Amino acid sequence: MAKRDFYEVLGVARGASADEIKKAYRKKAKELHPDRNSDNPNAEAQFKEVNAAYEALKDPDKKAAYDRFGHAAFEGGMGGGPRPGGPGFGGGGDFASAFSNVFDDLFGDFMGGGPGGRQRATRGSDLRYNLRIKLEDAYRGLQKTINVPGSVACDICSGTGAAGGAEPATCPTCSGMGKVRAQQGFFTVERTCPTCGGMGQIIKNPCKACGGAGRVEKDRALSVNIPPGVETGTRIRLAGEGEAGLRGGPPGDLYIFIEVADHPIFERDGVTLFCRVPVSLTTAALGGEIEVPTIDGGRSRVKVPEGSQSGKQMRLRGKGIPALRGGGHGDLLIELAVETPVNLTARQKELLREFEELSEENNPEGSSFFRKVKSFWEGMKS
Repeated sequence: MAKRDFYEVLGVARGASADEIKKAYRKKAKELHPDRNSDNPNAEAQFKEVNAAYEALKDPDKKAAYDRFGHAAFEGGMGGGPRPGGPGFGGGGDFASAFSNVFDDLFGDFMGGGPGGRQRATRGSDLRYNLRIKLEDAYRGLQKTINVPGSVACDICSGTGAAGGAEPATCPTCSGMGKVRAQQGFFTVERTCPTCGGMGQIIKNPCKACGGAGRVEKDRALSVNIPPGVETGTRIRLAGEGEAGLRGGPPGDLYIFIEVADHPIFERDGVTLFCRVPVSLTTAALGGEIEVPTIDGGRSRVKVPEGSQSGKQMRLRGKGIPALRGGGHGDLLIELAVETPVNLTARQKELLREFEELSEENNPEGSSFFRKVKSFWEGMKS
């Protein structure tokens, strides 16, 4: 029986691109898989035919030979390449061998198959360091030395993991692939090579200092520059200061997460600071000046207007936190808290009662509130 044209088998034109051929092959392979066609006795043969066609057309050299000579290119001396149905195509062998090729093409990208899927030198892990600082440090910035536990490249073997500068050898179990395959029925299962741990290489004479890992545990002292304006949650990245890579791989990064501690005097909201300052009853009533602290360690005098109430805010411009990436400073908001005197003497109480009798018209907020209350009660009665 004459062999069908490979392009016809895949359902593509002769001028189809490599991507079009691959896409058509995947579609056909799924459609004709015997597991999906248990009622079709020809499914396995058709599946092998599709596999053979793709094996010929996916390779540029084989495709060029087939375009010129047809099926004769793979038979009897016309190029010496594998023929459909022969060992090179997996068509003449068992069905599992054919399906192994399908598995590679359909799932190789996800499983990391093929020589490009292995990693001989592995990048080191990233590290996280939590740093707690004062609000004053967040205001002015800080240069701080921190101790970071982790791994560094082994000095003895220069990070290669091999003693005496020897080169790692190709793993004999996986032939450098880093993965091994086991046949289970129709399926080929791919696993990490147990001999080399997926590295693709083994070290016959490992370095005694690091045991062949290429890195050793060691604490490091790092100087960190904390810029002005940082706040809780700010993340600072130090490239290359994380864990050392495995067998000469690149190091990871170190991420410093900032936490700004609460302050006993100031509260912060972005670049704005708040400070609640108590004032005496007489100062609030008569007016005057108070002295307030600022985050830079200085002090400022603030004028309290006559008749100030609790909660009144006054703004000191430029006395807040600097913006992290420039743009000036925020403001400091002073909030007045009018204090009620306690532990009064008899004379003080007498004076306050006398003051109360003379102050009926001196409490505008209270008078306004009780007028509203009176109106509310009258409304409820009606």
